[in-house]
Amino acid sequence: MKGGDPYIRALMRTISASESNTPRPYSVLYGGQNATDLSRHPQICVTIVNGPNKGNCSTAAGRYQIINKTWYQIAPRYHPNPSHLMFWINYSFEPEYQDIVVHRWLSDSRVWGADIPKLLRQGKINDVLKRLSPTWTSLGYGIENNSMSRSLPRIYQKVLKDELGNGCNGCNG
Repeated sequence: MKGGDPYIRALMRTISASESNTPRPYSVLYGGQNATDLSRHPQICVTIVNGPNKGNCSTAAGRYQIINKTWYQIAPRYHPNPSHLMFWINYSFEPEYQDIVVHRWLSDSRVWGADIPKLLRQGKINDVLKRLSPTWTSLGYGIENNSMSRSLPRIYQKVLKDELGNGCNGCNG
């Protein structure tokens, strides 16, 4: 993603490292298969094979593994370019829109009960990860971890350095 807050972009890359660390993160479904159509959220329900939700199914998809219910709650608020057809509004799930919607969502202090960009600027990545863990359980403070969870603060620092080193033309802050 170009533009936007480099601290939020670094957070997004950190979430992606934990949630969709694959060669094709924008189309990956829960379980590792890839969706072929991103004109909207894929809404493909995949059975969870282990962990506390074993036996249920997940519609998690894309770089940030957003479930369809969450996408349809946040897209109307943050999607910059929904398409309209008669009475139907479509919120494209193409890569650029996944990034824009998640960037705007993470930047909205009303949603998270805290100013995430400010906390990140204060170096409080662990506080941010803990706050976001109910949404992204792999961040280390939720109901399940993964092999990346403990490394996420270090990953964040590394990608933040990269984001800040990119010149940040057009970045906020």
